[in-house]
Amino acid sequence: MSREFTFRIKKTRFDEDYRPSESTRITTNFANLARGERREENLRNTLAMIDNRFNALAHWDNPRSDRYAVELDIISVEMAVDPADIDHAFPLIEVLQTTIVDKETGARIDGMVGNNFSSYVRDYDFSVLLPAYNRDRPTFAAPEGFGELHGKLFKHFLSSDAYKANFHKPPVICISASSSKTYRRTGTYHPILGLEYQQNEFSSTDQYFEKMGMQVRFFMPPGAVAPLALYFRGDLLGAYSNLELISLISTMETFQKIYRPEIYNANSAAGHTFQPSLKHQDYSLTRIVYDREERSQLAIKQGEFTHQHFIKPYQAILDQWAASCAA
Repeated sequence: MSREFTFRIKKTRFDEDYRPSESTRITTNFANLARGERREENLRNTLAMIDNRFNALAHWDNPRSDRYAVELDIISVEMAVDPADIDHAFPLIEVLQTTIVDKETGARIDGMVGNNFSSYVRDYDFSVLLPAYNRDRPTFAAPEGFGELHGKLFKHFLSSDAYKANFHKPPVICISASSSKTYRRTGTYHPILGLEYQQNEFSSTDQYFEKMGMQVRFFMPPGAVAPLALYFRGDLLGAYSNLELISLISTMETFQKIYRPEIYNANSAAGHTFQPSLKHQDYSLTRIVYDREERSQLAIKQGEFTHQHFIKPYQAILDQWAASCAA
């Protein structure tokens, strides 16, 4: 019989007073911005960029481009392997939830859940397991079953009572397009998401998210310079309102401009055919300090933490549970 893990959700407001907790996965984009001497200025400028981008996209009945504000909550998901020991739950996943504030009517409107995606188990898979597997191999490859445990844990969380009690729609995750793939326009245009692109082949990230039950589409929104990767379940274009989609784009395009300026803050837009490159030189920097090198190093440390405190002590239980799950 399949074991039922217990999930607990915590919400933390992401604003200019935000300080990462000790349990936060500090390679997360928003946590990285909230440290150092310029933390308050970083956060204030980031939030202003999000609001400005939202109002630029939600331009109808918005003549001064200041009608809306976006509030962000960090959703931290903890998982207890033993339901009786929830106080020692492992910090499994962090995502963001947006709330749209209509300053003209006073209405508070549910935005998108998901947006950013941070996972300790993903850090373990990509920063510990994958390099170890390839250490002495002549050609790079992934071990059999790579990403399956993570995918099953994610799907188990989405079907849990904890998720259903807090969120009414599936999450949508928005990240950078892969710099190892080539993208071509499809001819599809969406008024909010913009021009659709299609990759020449699946990336390792696409395959990883597929095991989480998510498919991918790539769109370059109006006014943007490069397509974003959108991972979703169900009907991306039909299940979400314009304002929900705008909250997703305004939030995640801002983060991408900050930490991948070579692609998302480039001084020229992607053409019909596009290959992202972090070696591109014609781009502008934001006024926000972000330590990309530190982020890479921390991913390894947090992958090792996951191995020590989650994978290793619960290996037999996790393997048995994963084997009992339906494909």
